[in-house]
Parts: sequence; C-alpha cells; structure tokens
Amino acid sequence: MYNFLKESHNGIGLVLLFLFLTVIIFLFSMFLVKRTWGKPEKIAALVGLVVVHLQLLIGFVLYFISPLGLDNFSSDSMGHKISRFYLLEHPLGMILAVFMITRGYKLSKKNTLGDSTKYKRLLIHYGLGFGIITYLIPWFLWS
Repeated sequence: MYNFLKESHNGIGLVLLFLFLTVIIFLFSMFLVKRTWGKPEKIAALVGLVVVHLQLLIGFVLYFISPLGLDNFSSDSMGHKISRFYLLEHPLGMILAVFMITRGYKLSKKNTLGDSTKYKRLLIHYGLGFGIITYLIPWFLWS
C-alpha cells in the first residue's frame, strides 16, 4: 500500500502539476484577451482547485503511513536535511500552497468583483501556490 501511494504521489503529482500549469496559462490568456468571466473560466479554476486538493489528500495519507513521515519525528530527524524536509518543510509548504489556491478560488467566486479583478486575484493566488509547490517538490531525489 505504501509503495503504491508513494508512486501515485510522485507520478500523478507531476501530471497534476502540468495540468495545474495548463489551467494557469489558460486563465492568464483569457485575462490578456479581456474575456468576460464565464463558465469555461469557472471550470478551469475548479479543475485547478480539485487537482491540488487531490494531491494533498494523497500526501496526507502518505505522511501518516510513510516511514519518512510522522513515525520518523524526533530531534535527530530535525538535524538531518532530508528527514526535516519530509517531516516539516514539504508538508507545511504544500498546505500553505493549497491554502493560497483555495483562497484564490474563493475570492474569484465573489459576484461583486469585476472580471479583471477576478482574473487578477485568481492568477496571483494560483501563481503563488504553483511557485510554492514547484519549489518544494523533492527534485534533488530524482536526479
């Protein structure tokens, strides 16, 4: 079960990251052409939200069953760079990124905002979330 979830989190994560980047590019292009906020934009924003929440859910399960996760929590682990990354930096950073993305989605749903403001708020929050996610992916282990 652990190996399946670990591989899912890694493999699906890259696919979901690419999908999330596609959503950001789509929304940015619609913003540039000054398209009114409509159903395709709402669906794209929702897809971005669902994608990161799905990955976070897999990550939470993995954190609690992984030998590198909660079971490894000790003062010795905090002194080791990779252990600290898996115990603290990666999970907390990803939670922050998902919070930013969720906040951007919620702000874009307000009917009192103009179309341009909806795009700007969503793109800022999605962009910050995407930046945090890409920064905290353990690229150093895949080389």
